[in-house]
Amino acid sequence: MLIVHVLVHVKEDQVEAFRAASVENAQQSVREPGIARFDVIQQQDDPTRFVLVEVYRTADDPARHKETAHYQKWRDMVEDMMAEPRSSVKYANVFPDEAGW
Repeated sequence: MLIVHVLVHVKEDQVEAFRAASVENAQQSVREPGIARFDVIQQQDDPTRFVLVEVYRTADDPARHKETAHYQKWRDMVEDMMAEPRSSVKYANVFPDEAGW
């Protein structure tokens, strides 16, 4: 599994629009066979900050995700909503592992 945390800082007046667009994208993303989980989380003490937690089954699945119409729609829609460019950090799961341990 490949876990990606996408860190997003949104303009204050765009929080609700970003949230709605990201939830719509997540609802479509979890239907992709290569995505095990897709969470949209919002920081409690700073609602302009979000993390998208994307869990992919293989290292090839993020590229497939970026080819989907719903991702491309989200990407284009939220581009001007961000206070700064988004960034990402990639992780490998330690527990549970693929055997469920």
